[in-house]
Amino acid sequence: MIRRREFVTMIGGAAAGWPLAARAQQQRAMPVIGFLAGESPDGYAERLRGFRQGLKDSGYTEGENVAIEYSWANGHIDRLPVLAAELVHRRVTVIAALGTANVTLAARAATTTTPIVFLVGEDPVRLGLVASVARPGGNLTGINLFNSELLSKRLELLRMLIPAAARVAVLVNPTDRVNTETVVRDLNPAASTIGLQIQVFEASTSGEIDAAFASIVRAQPDALFVAGQTYFNSRRVQLVHSASYYRLPATYGSRAYPDIGGLMSYGADVTDAYRQAGAHTGRILQGAKAAEMPVLQPSKFQLVINAQAARLFGLTVPPSLLSIADEVIE
Repeated sequence: MIRRREFVTMIGGAAAGWPLAARAQQQRAMPVIGFLAGESPDGYAERLRGFRQGLKDSGYTEGENVAIEYSWANGHIDRLPVLAAELVHRRVTVIAALGTANVTLAARAATTTTPIVFLVGEDPVRLGLVASVARPGGNLTGINLFNSELLSKRLELLRMLIPAAARVAVLVNPTDRVNTETVVRDLNPAASTIGLQIQVFEASTSGEIDAAFASIVRAQPDALFVAGQTYFNSRRVQLVHSASYYRLPATYGSRAYPDIGGLMSYGADVTDAYRQAGAHTGRILQGAKAAEMPVLQPSKFQLVINAQAARLFGLTVPPSLLSIADEVIE
């Protein structure tokens, strides 16, 4: 026969264990997002803020009802397949493969079942990621930044700023193979249409960027076109400083460059695109199927001009360009 004191102790012990058991069950049930990126966390604060906001818009807050497992390649593209395979092995609920086509291709090679949300600058149909943008049809969906479609527009805006320009140097990162192929393939006809000649230079390390600028200066172009690639974003301070040092007017793909003294940028609002990716990820957590979720395009594009940088280059920004700029930094 159980004495009253023993019975109360048993009940109390069981009651004390209930919250622990509930918490353990909640933790087991919490979905996990595998966040795969080709670069390091440095410089990703705004993008992560956008991604988390998108999750929040879909009802998910990191640490409360969703966990995020971060895998950073830190610029070592060859590590992406291993990192992607590790996320699949950990049985994450969904993989957010954001940044470049290399990241998405690594994730796709690792799994045909785990849902993948991508953010790429090239046509996802041409890359073989989806069957169509309206109905992807597999385990991938995401955001297309339309970087390739924006190449000709960036050249046109550069020509508006520097009407006398005839020769433009183009800087690409060869380790981002897919994006580089797109840039080289599409820029030539776009440049020819408006009477520009282009010369391509490559750099994939800090030292190679310095060497590329030395070669570019010897070639004496009228302006510089920096490809919108993730590695260059992580080296934007070096790029902007070098362009200023050599007095080389440059156009970039992200407003992060004119924010720190770069001359001009035109492209998708990347932070908002990450928000869209976060919202897409949240919908998958809610039960939506990637195969049925249309690939989205960015909701915002930005033309940003740094007027102070223009003055340092001895350039006068024409009223026609000022009138269409989303922001002019003084």
